[in-house]
Amino acid sequence: VEKAEACPEAGYVLAADTVVACGRRNLGNPADEAEARKFLELLSGRRHRVHGGIALIGPDGRRLDRLITTQVTFKRLGVDDINWYLASGEWQGKAGGYAIQGLGGGLIRALNGSYTNVVGLSLFDIRNMLDGLGWPVRGGV
Repeated sequence: VEKAEACPEAGYVLAADTVVACGRRNLGNPADEAEARKFLELLSGRRHRVHGGIALIGPDGRRLDRLITTQVTFKRLGVDDINWYLASGEWQGKAGGYAIQGLGGGLIRALNGSYTNVVGLSLFDIRNMLDGLGWPVRGGV
């Protein structure tokens, strides 16, 4: 909400952010390969949650915001799996240290909820929010 409200532009303003949570830990973007390794070791064989926060402000100032949560389960990762994924560099700049839409998708055993939320933006929810604020959504976003 703060990101959306900070935008001085008129019209539709969309802001979003993603948090990966495993147990009581929030996993942001790993600072380096060593932290990415720790994240992958923590996620290995476990279920975690991906929370996507979305805020949309319409041209009339009305605001809608949503929190979308998706459960993701990793397969059990061996040392070779982790080394291979880290060598790809795909973990860089990714919340939780992985990208489901890329090679990281091969590390995922199960998903319950919105795939696009895990990618970074729940298209289903964005479409409904835009429709709710009067954007003429038909067929797609």
